[in-house]
Amino acid sequence: MSEQTLSNDAEATAEHPHGRWAAPSPSRRLQIMRSAKSVAIVGMSDKPARASYFVATYLMSSSSYTVYFVNPRLKEVLGQPVYASLKDLPEVPDIVDIFRRPEDVPAIAAEAAEIGAKTIWAQLGIRSEEAMQLAQDAGLNAVQDRCMKIEHGRFHGNLHLSGFNTGVISAKRQILDG
Repeated sequence: MSEQTLSNDAEATAEHPHGRWAAPSPSRRLQIMRSAKSVAIVGMSDKPARASYFVATYLMSSSSYTVYFVNPRLKEVLGQPVYASLKDLPEVPDIVDIFRRPEDVPAIAAEAAEIGAKTIWAQLGIRSEEAMQLAQDAGLNAVQDRCMKIEHGRFHGNLHLSGFNTGVISAKRQILDG
């Protein structure tokens, strides 16, 4: 793609005041994660085999984020309260990490925009161009088909680029978020 094509795709229009959505670069994803203080996990599960549970335990133990859980069917997970919706949280989360079916993501993006969240983040395997554009139009950052645990670990020295522990022991100092 030429620079001209890229700049035309990003231009604001009446329909898309913040331009057309494009997947954020690795450096932009790092910037989003570093500037965040809180994460709400929408679709949190109480089943340890589920990705949301695994990501939650990682974020709670390996990051400085305040982590909230959202699932209208649960009351408590990992000793923390679970909220029925984003509107019920005690604070507006910086990142709304989504573990729901793709067809549910646009409504979650709309709720995230309504409460004033800064970013929606649809987990690995979850894609919704409609939700990404809706978030972009509302002025939110939008990431899809990426795992926060993998991205956090990769950016903070815990994982290889592909998302796996390399087994390499290094004296390189780990970068802490926050």
